[in-house]
Amino acid sequence: MDFELSEDMQMLEQAAREFAQSELAPRAAISDANEEFVAEQIRLCAEQGFLGMAVPEEYGGSDLGALGSSLVLIEVNNACASTGTTVSVHNSLTCESLVRFGTDEQKQKYLPRLATGELLGAYALSEAGSGSDAGSLVCKAEQDGDDWILDGSKLWISHGDQADVVIVFARTDPDAGNKGVTAFIVETSWDGYKAGKKELKMGLRGSSTVELQLDGVRVPAENVLGEVGRGFPIALSLLDTGRIGIASQAIGIAEACLEASVKYAGEREQFGKPIAAFGAIQEKIAEMAMRVDAARLLTFRAAVLKDKDQPHGREASMAKLMASQTSNYCAKEAVQIHGGAGYTRDFPVERYFRDARVTEIYEGTTEIQRLVIARSYLRK
Repeated sequence: MDFELSEDMQMLEQAAREFAQSELAPRAAISDANEEFVAEQIRLCAEQGFLGMAVPEEYGGSDLGALGSSLVLIEVNNACASTGTTVSVHNSLTCESLVRFGTDEQKQKYLPRLATGELLGAYALSEAGSGSDAGSLVCKAEQDGDDWILDGSKLWISHGDQADVVIVFARTDPDAGNKGVTAFIVETSWDGYKAGKKELKMGLRGSSTVELQLDGVRVPAENVLGEVGRGFPIALSLLDTGRIGIASQAIGIAEACLEASVKYAGEREQFGKPIAAFGAIQEKIAEMAMRVDAARLLTFRAAVLKDKDQPHGREASMAKLMASQTSNYCAKEAVQIHGGAGYTRDFPVERYFRDARVTEIYEGTTEIQRLVIARSYLRK
């Protein structure tokens, strides 16, 4: 498979980098330190069309495809991973779910406003007792005439307190297992929707993560996404797209670590010469660079397969696994190269180290990715 980027993709990548470094990077440390949601950064991303990357042009989106979106997300996350989280969830989970499973009416109603940033989208699958085991969710939806009434709570919901539209998964048949789950398009202005506790996190502090409380939220029948009882397959299929997004995020963080390390190694002197002259530092830089390139290639492969509408579940898991581990490796080595300075907030590698950690946890843990990959071979 040829991974040489087209001229258009190279131009997109360069434009995204220039925007991210000029507009997002200077704001990243402030949002992190204050634990404030990256509202201004999201507004700026909307102006660039980055909130419509998964939306077809007929609905006002930029329709960049998986590869184009990956290139943008790498650059956004290189500058500010908190912004990258929000942009990724909005595109790969909210917009993508509507594009793939929404009715014409649902698409007309929501996609144009999601593409421009008038609406911000979120995604609510996880619960206190159902993380990796998503099929065990207990949030329930009971039919009342033509409507559905949602009751329950969701946990670890990215920007659930900032979103306007949330894709919520709830159990419509308590006895049907995975076949008893349905997806709903929920507007956060509806009665009974409430964002609860905001998590105090290690990293991604500019991206809020909250508990959602659904207390008798009335959802009209026309806001069922897909078919009743077919929510679980929707969730699983969207995770493949989400994993490409998280892989892209991880690569962006890893590249930022590599760039910061190269810069610092060339400036910091010990024993009368830059530390870049020492073999131990060169070995770290070489290993970081190799792993970043490998993660990029795996991620681009998964993205290209998705754009060709070919199976890409295993490839997405490989990309997410490799990229997230690379991100954490590069963050650790970047702090080590910076020495004591890397342990302070005077240098961004301290933030990169904290931001990288979650990439091995959300959208399927490292352990889950290995299970997915192994089972894809063993079931043959």
